[in-house]
Amino acid sequence: MVKTSYTTAHFHSYTINVEIRTPIMQASETDTFWQYDNQYWLGKLNSSANGLSQINANQAYLQAEHIVKMKSVFRKDFTLLVGQFKSPLMLLLIGAVILSAFVGDTSDVFIILFIVISTSLLSFFQERNAGRIVDKLQSIIALQCTVIRDGKETNIIASKVVAGDLIILKAGDLLPADCLIIEANELHANEASLTGESYPAAKEAGILDENTELTKRTNSLWQGTSIVSGTAKAIVINTGAHTIFSTITKNANATVETKFEKGIKDFGFFLMKITLVLSLFILIINLLYHKNVMESALFALALAVGMAPELLPAITTIAMSAGAKRMLAKKVIVKKLTSIQNLGEVNLLCTDKTGTITEGTIKVIATMDGLGSCSEFVKEIAFWNASFQTGYSNPMDDALKELVIDSKITAVKTGEIPYDFIRKRLSISIHTQNDNLLISKGAFSQIISICSSVRLNDGSIANLEVHSAAIEKNYEQYGIDGLRAIGICYKSTNGGSISKEDENTMIFAGFILLEDPIKTGIVEAIEK
Repeated sequence: MVKTSYTTAHFHSYTINVEIRTPIMQASETDTFWQYDNQYWLGKLNSSANGLSQINANQAYLQAEHIVKMKSVFRKDFTLLVGQFKSPLMLLLIGAVILSAFVGDTSDVFIILFIVISTSLLSFFQERNAGRIVDKLQSIIALQCTVIRDGKETNIIASKVVAGDLIILKAGDLLPADCLIIEANELHANEASLTGESYPAAKEAGILDENTELTKRTNSLWQGTSIVSGTAKAIVINTGAHTIFSTITKNANATVETKFEKGIKDFGFFLMKITLVLSLFILIINLLYHKNVMESALFALALAVGMAPELLPAITTIAMSAGAKRMLAKKVIVKKLTSIQNLGEVNLLCTDKTGTITEGTIKVIATMDGLGSCSEFVKEIAFWNASFQTGYSNPMDDALKELVIDSKITAVKTGEIPYDFIRKRLSISIHTQNDNLLISKGAFSQIISICSSVRLNDGSIANLEVHSAAIEKNYEQYGIDGLRAIGICYKSTNGGSISKEDENTMIFAGFILLEDPIKTGIVEAIEK
């Protein structure tokens, strides 16, 4: 069933009239899109193997009600300015201005009004400028993606992706929408932002049951996640506010009142109550003593004006603005002034070590055999494994490529089994003047599980079971010492092609010890 409607819209600075023809779908269809095959959705979204046409993509973009329309600059600034007058303290001062005007105290009117306006404007300009800097940064780093339109691959801004687009994905790409996989090759995605599981999820094309839970929807990709390894082609089903990630961020973006804001608000309400009670009390006492009604009322109003803490908002705003200025000098943008107070109350900071207390770079500390002796053989085969791999670039292999090996043996690559997050290892086959070798490196547990022998420091080969306890103990000690230890193994082959089935009965060669060095001065900073 197709719905036809007409609309006039602005696109790329000119006005066009378009006829929009889109399929009418029940919400349940898009909510459970993983139970349908890609051919169903290609037809449902007027797409094809050549993707959407540019005309249809433009029309879909124009009609998408869930795409966030940018607020005008004036509207955003006006909303921010009005927000500066919402606190009870500001309302109390505004009330004092009105009462002073009623009493006829012109000097108080101008003084309090000047304080209220100058304080609000100072806070407004601080937060507006910070917001504009953030908007500018976000526009600079706008996410782009590759889609197929009119049969051609093209790069577009992620926000212009629409339902029906065919998107091309590779390692390192971020997902701009919820998608159904059409084709996949050794695809793994990091879904930690949705599931909290840091272990990459294997993905493949297919059809799943309607009630499949999120972590098991292997044929789907989600906005806000990223591709760790492999390649894929997928059809976009949900974008914008209709995605799972947008639903989560909408709930997470709810404004949370800071402790400082709550304190100021409670103090403002307290002052309002005290002022009201005392003013009424003074008025009633004066009336009981038969004072003039007008004079009693004016006296009570003057008392209320006198109790208003005119300078308190100005003092807090100036102090926090000074803090924001100091933070800006440290290249930190403060979007909301009241957050400065929260920062000042921090007495325990928990942070990830990488790039914070460490250099954020991996260095090879040593190459050891299984029994804890330095091994040039391990260095040699580790260098070959890292140098010949053609998967996605990673800091560990980059560090291994920088090793200097003292060997006159020339190695030629003959095959590769790429790293994946199921096997947790990478295998390379090489040909040398002396032998054909299959070399695997990866997580210690995954490497030791495919070994049946161990190479000793003198080059001899021994049964793994005899030395397994000593090898395990060495591995645990490396971890206690703060080092990352990965295993490496090898075996002779007959040459030719290799597959995952060849990763068995291998010889454990030893460990590659890696370290992320601590930054200079960090120990002293922590002690301080």
